[in-house]
Amino acid sequence: MLKIYCKNTKSFKEFNEGTTLEDMLPEFEFERPYPIVSARVNNVSQGLRFRVYNNRDIEFLDLRDPSARRVYCRSLSFLLCKATGDVFPAASIEIKHPISNGYFCELHCPDGMGAGEEEVARIKARMQEIIAQNMPFHRREVRLEEAIEIFHNYGYEDKVSLLETSGEPYVDYYMLGDTVDYYYGRLVPSAGYLQVWDIVPYHGGILLRVPDRSSPDTLAPFIDQPKTFEVFTEDFAWNRIMNLRNAGDVNHACLEGGASDLIQISEALQEKKLVQIAEEIERRYRDPEHPVRIVLITGPSSSGKTTVTRRLSVQLKACGLRPISFSTDDYFVNRIETPKLPDGSYDFDNFETVDHRLLERDVLALMRGEVVDVPQFNFVTGRREYGRKHLQLSEGKVLLIEGIHALNPQLMPHVPQDCSFKIFISTLTSISLDDHNWVPTSDNRLLRRIIRDYNKGAFSARETINQWPNVRKAEEQWIYPYQENADVMFNSAYLVEFAVLRAHAELILRTIPKNCPEYSEAHRLLKFIHYFTPVSDKEIPATSLLRAFIGTGS
Repeated sequence: MLKIYCKNTKSFKEFNEGTTLEDMLPEFEFERPYPIVSARVNNVSQGLRFRVYNNRDIEFLDLRDPSARRVYCRSLSFLLCKATGDVFPAASIEIKHPISNGYFCELHCPDGMGAGEEEVARIKARMQEIIAQNMPFHRREVRLEEAIEIFHNYGYEDKVSLLETSGEPYVDYYMLGDTVDYYYGRLVPSAGYLQVWDIVPYHGGILLRVPDRSSPDTLAPFIDQPKTFEVFTEDFAWNRIMNLRNAGDVNHACLEGGASDLIQISEALQEKKLVQIAEEIERRYRDPEHPVRIVLITGPSSSGKTTVTRRLSVQLKACGLRPISFSTDDYFVNRIETPKLPDGSYDFDNFETVDHRLLERDVLALMRGEVVDVPQFNFVTGRREYGRKHLQLSEGKVLLIEGIHALNPQLMPHVPQDCSFKIFISTLTSISLDDHNWVPTSDNRLLRRIIRDYNKGAFSARETINQWPNVRKAEEQWIYPYQENADVMFNSAYLVEFAVLRAHAELILRTIPKNCPEYSEAHRLLKFIHYFTPVSDKEIPATSLLRAFIGTGS
């Protein structure tokens, strides 16, 4: 008999060897406001069909947990792919990227037919039929060579390309009815678990809508993001030109000696975008009716705000302007006045952490041509300090303000909007593992932050991962609602970023003990970055945005 400890009930129960998590669940009584869709076993995410053969700690999860949400969304993706294949046998579907609180998918048909109302309705009806049948998901484990042959026979060359570079002796694949597919994480036991979802036509494709994070019995609200969609579209167009559609293609290019070219091209594309932004700012600066005098720069954690601000300053100088700058962080209220989270820790991401009234007063004074003693926040003493930075917005100068609240309209409500140019820095990874496995847009930022915090001695990997849910929650509240207000979006993600970060992240992530909750996320990230062939950082330029995270930058 097995002795199982359930973290939900903080109690032990005994089971026969080989009992599934799904069969164990009814034996533990605890409050379940939402359906259980997955579990963590010894701090590793598992599907409910997982069989237990040794004593284990188990925590059952609903859709409020990020790992359970990933299990659910993967399963929805497979359901969509199967339904599409059943309704349109000659077609294929690509699940490209998250957008508008859902996932954008492209339908590819030999006759060029797009995803209109009728096509989407037929796919949706088939998805509902599969759910009504409660069709089970089956997992199979086979040797790598057999899996490659299976996917080759089905014409899934994107999966063949990925698996060829995986280096794993055995791999899992899944079946839903007679449909085969590959996913890099677990799925729900059967289609009947998938009750909250929708699909709608969107930008010529399909938007797969998913449950809300905090209230998973309802759909996440639709938020139109045309500018974000445009950034993705631009990057995908370049990827197609280079014939690099997925991680397998990038891995093969690196293995064939193309990593150096990919790094140089990524750097050139980012610099080209910065030149375009600087030239647009310079054009608006000289507009006789509404001259721009302020550039507002924001983005989520580890998106590269500070580095982008510095590099943009160089390009503005090349345009004949003289940039001056400060960070909204310099206007932090004194530590004793900082808002706190429910657990008593300081909420440094809260809008009220910034003395926005003082900041606006100083900006208005600068616009009048006055000399302003701009504070610099001392993070050691927790107080603003004066006397070291005096700024004046005289002729030929433009003011750059960088910070997570820079695009919040409440930051400077009395400053005329037409004198500001707004930049949002995103990290939208344009490469997928394969056609059905997207890359979460926050994973590169989390890896960047783990590496930077560890190398600087600021936080351990365990501490960074522990803080990350609060960081993400703050971004959803204070940053993302204003991203579509930007005049331009700058994508700081690199095509070969995960390949470069892998060598730095692996050793750091392995420092996290297996018996702590943060190991679950470390285990997932280790598995994820293993899909990318490692690339040395020796050819990353000293001025590269990535150097802010991996070190030795100028």
